[in-house]
Amino acid sequence: MRRATPPIARLDWAYFLDVDGTLIDIADRPDAIRVDTALLDLITQLHRASGGAVALVTGRSLSDLDHHLGPLRLPLAGQQGLERRDASGRLWIHAAPPAAKVSIKEALAPVLARHPGLLLEDKGLTLALHYRQAPRLAAYAHRLMGRLALLAGPDLELQPGKRVAEIKPAGFDKGTAVAEYLSEPPFRGRRPVFIGDDLNDEHGFAEVNRLDGVSIKVGKGTSCARFRLADVAAVHRWLSHAQEGMP
Repeated sequence: MRRATPPIARLDWAYFLDVDGTLIDIADRPDAIRVDTALLDLITQLHRASGGAVALVTGRSLSDLDHHLGPLRLPLAGQQGLERRDASGRLWIHAAPPAAKVSIKEALAPVLARHPGLLLEDKGLTLALHYRQAPRLAAYAHRLMGRLALLAGPDLELQPGKRVAEIKPAGFDKGTAVAEYLSEPPFRGRRPVFIGDDLNDEHGFAEVNRLDGVSIKVGKGTSCARFRLADVAAVHRWLSHAQEGMP
């Protein structure tokens, strides 16, 4: 059953975790998130106990996430899989066409001036139009960003998300990031787990399902994930029980 409670977490699995809406609650603005010590301790312990087979796979940039995580250093995939730090610390980047990005920002400038509730976040490789403070503009934001992505050509695509419409280079997503990690130690050969809450996490769920892994959707909504957890607190509880599932 796709709505079933996930099995008890095990330390010999590979963990791929979304951040906003999964490990932390979504804030009004991307820069307003709060990462507390309890969460940092939980991730640190899981990373250590699993032999390093934990990666955060997020829409945020790596520099932004590093800022919020403080001294904690672990594998990270940012900007929907366009940038990735592997377990050895090596950085991999799939770059966006710079000219297209400039033209999209120019087209959005008058829109942002007319609608102060919209927020454009330039993550470096992607452009995210947030409507968290103007939910009535959701349909408009997605139509606008979809049209701009289409006009930019086949190298870019629209990635819908929770209260955000994002334009990113085509062909890379959270699923491709998971696949790249699983070809490398310490993830290789382990059963993969992907936990997320958003539309952009569906790529990760699909890749994990293909490999007979554990895909977990946080909260309500249609999803291809095979299991469910109610909220961020439930994710924390499930991950904290990993040692109980150690063979």
